[in-house]
Amino acid sequence: MEKSNQQKTYDATAIEKKWIERWNREGIYNLKSNKKDPKYYMLEMFPYPSGEPHMGHARNYVIGDVAARVLARRGHNMLHPIGFDAFGLPAENAAIKSGIHPRESTLANIEKMRAALKRMGIAYDFSDEIITSEPDYYRWTQWLFLLFYRMGLAEKKEAPVNWCNSCQTVLANEQVIGGKCERCDSMVIKKVLSQWFFKITKYAQRLLDDMELIQEGWPEKVLAIQRNWIGRSEGACVHFKVADRSKDLDIAVFTTRPDTLYGVTFFILAPEHELVEEITKPAYRQNVEQVKKIISQQSDVERGAAETEKIGCFTGSYVVNPLNGEKVPIWIANYVLLEYGTGAIMAVPAHDERDFAFASKYDIPIRQVISPDGKVEDKLKAAYCQEGIMVNSDPFTGTPSTEGKKKVTEHLQEKGIGAFEVNFKLKDWLISRQRYWGAPIPIIYCQKCGTVPVPDSALPVKLPYDVDFRPTGLSPLAYCDQFVHTTCPACGGKAKRETDTMDTFLCSSWYFLRYCSPHEKEQAFAPKEADYWMPVDQYIGGIEHATMHLIYARFFTKVLYDAGLVKFREPFTKYFPHGVVNLGGKRMSKSRGNLVSPSEIYNRYGSDTLRLYILFMGPADSAVDWSDSGVEGANRFLARVWRLVVGNIGLIAESRKGQFDQTELEGLEKEVYKKLHQTIKKVTEDILERFNFNTAISALMELVNLMYKYEEQAGQGEKNKALVAELTQKLLVLLSPMAPFMTEELWHMMDHGQSIHQIPWPVFDQNAAREETVTMVFQVNGKVRDKAELTAGLSRQEAEKTALASENVKKFIEGKKIVKTIVVPNKLVNFVAR
Repeated sequence: MEKSNQQKTYDATAIEKKWIERWNREGIYNLKSNKKDPKYYMLEMFPYPSGEPHMGHARNYVIGDVAARVLARRGHNMLHPIGFDAFGLPAENAAIKSGIHPRESTLANIEKMRAALKRMGIAYDFSDEIITSEPDYYRWTQWLFLLFYRMGLAEKKEAPVNWCNSCQTVLANEQVIGGKCERCDSMVIKKVLSQWFFKITKYAQRLLDDMELIQEGWPEKVLAIQRNWIGRSEGACVHFKVADRSKDLDIAVFTTRPDTLYGVTFFILAPEHELVEEITKPAYRQNVEQVKKIISQQSDVERGAAETEKIGCFTGSYVVNPLNGEKVPIWIANYVLLEYGTGAIMAVPAHDERDFAFASKYDIPIRQVISPDGKVEDKLKAAYCQEGIMVNSDPFTGTPSTEGKKKVTEHLQEKGIGAFEVNFKLKDWLISRQRYWGAPIPIIYCQKCGTVPVPDSALPVKLPYDVDFRPTGLSPLAYCDQFVHTTCPACGGKAKRETDTMDTFLCSSWYFLRYCSPHEKEQAFAPKEADYWMPVDQYIGGIEHATMHLIYARFFTKVLYDAGLVKFREPFTKYFPHGVVNLGGKRMSKSRGNLVSPSEIYNRYGSDTLRLYILFMGPADSAVDWSDSGVEGANRFLARVWRLVVGNIGLIAESRKGQFDQTELEGLEKEVYKKLHQTIKKVTEDILERFNFNTAISALMELVNLMYKYEEQAGQGEKNKALVAELTQKLLVLLSPMAPFMTEELWHMMDHGQSIHQIPWPVFDQNAAREETVTMVFQVNGKVRDKAELTAGLSRQEAEKTALASENVKKFIEGKKIVKTIVVPNKLVNFVAR
């Protein structure tokens, strides 16, 4: 590389512009080495291209970039790719307002984001990027849809769906937050439509079971969120017959409390249940329709909320309790949802809070069948929902309810009126969207042949450009005759294409596989490359994706495993959820107007300052509050490093042939050399083992402080030139993943020909890093009884022997037996004595 001109002052803008151009020209962003080296696949969730990156993007990509740079320089063959999750509603909604076609605005936004990522010094090889809205990508998204279809995992069916009137499209359950559309914050209503679903429910148990494969690398809080979303519950399926019918009609319910069956005093169907119309008596029909209309205006979240008033009405029909033969009235009610369980419940008001509120409002009998002490109260003031003793339960009276669940279910099973069952809250994934900007669903409808999949050879089914994409409630593609009308691939007759597009989450459910062979033309991914690179070693992204993207990606991987296309069951070995960036205590948001753009910071201070502050502002997995003064502090630190290094460049050049013997170092020279190796150890472990970037930077600041102290004490004529060269160069290498531009500039000012980012990562000297003495605490039963200054690295046996020799320790263990000895090296010895 060419020699840099020395600069006296730190001009971030000029330095960064120069190195961006040089790195692009020389291909330094490609971190792959060769397949003889251990592989490491580092991946940050790819961005939706909405324009310039926001601060959350910056935090996400800087975290991954620093770790990837260190790993590559420690000898790993690195895959660290980038791409753009480019389909979706925001681009289409923006296009409707601006009149700019979604494709044009998306590509323009990608260019802005690509430029910003380069400006921030993120080490991506953009020649391998993927864009999910390009035909060479969504061809394979369509191919995967057809794979699911052939495996019986994709089906079209009529179902009540979440509908956003503002966006004029359906939403998956995961895209409804607090009863509102996650995109536009409008209230979501229910609509019955014919839609395409992926049968993710077939994989519910495996999604739970396979958590054991990732539990060491994923935060427990994320796995807990997924367990709750999947919602496995054990109970019984119970069959209730509709009374007074010439032809038997069963309605099944799932309950986790079969021990309360004798307490059923009414029965509820969801208002949308298909049997409501059939079982409603004529005299009650008008009232039922009025109540259904009222309930249809409520969101699922409202209907399920404990504080929402319970609304319902009697249908005029009854079911028969299969245990005691009692006729029980059938009602409809707002708090029973069609998509949960069977859409019907047995109501036990004495032991369910919502049933109790409903029964109290409509004067329905309340019968106690579980008691905390086996006694029956005259009148319950509230529902008793705990375990207890069964009462008023005929042959089961007196049975503990925990036993009663099993015994009642066994009885139901023997009589053929029920059975043990496992139920899940997870519902099949609704993938149809009535919008334009998405991958077309590769299905054709023929009057003669029915539903016909598009042949693989005819993929991709391209999204037409000239379409009026203003939302009408139907897919805009339905109005594009050129797209709709086609020929049947089975019989050659006239046919029509499916006009819905796919949920954009399909695109992101497999993109990590495409990165393994991004230019592959004959298949979605090259198996040999996927076998080598997958699974992803470290995945980084926001915890808000725990119940959508992360579950969908795990589901996709299991389907591909079953299809024999991959050899692994989980896509991400480790997952790190970074914290959000707040401003004034609230998450940064364009809509709130509390936004600091990365470009504001790097245009003023430089990207190295932005990177350093993002890493230093707090633990990477915690929410952090933005501080302008913190940015200025990061900038001052970099300027301080610049002055330190520039001041020593001449001396470093003189030291090229000189060496120093570390065993002859004394005083401050010995101290600063020890600090260097302690810093190498801490920075390496903090970045790679703990993702504690803030403490790694603190360690570098401490090293710089000590180096300045040495400068001041030694003076220009007294400095150990070879030691200063060692300290300065190692400092730059340690700082280079966090501040890649300034360190590269300083490195070349020392006349190094090779990029600092290609220099191997330093290894600490264990002997040099060891503290000579440490303070050991001696405890008895967890209480401090003495302390002593001991040689660092003392063996466990020596530490224990020294502690036992302490007079204070002897005093507290005299006459007692030591049952356990705990030794924490270099810190404490604790005796557990009885």
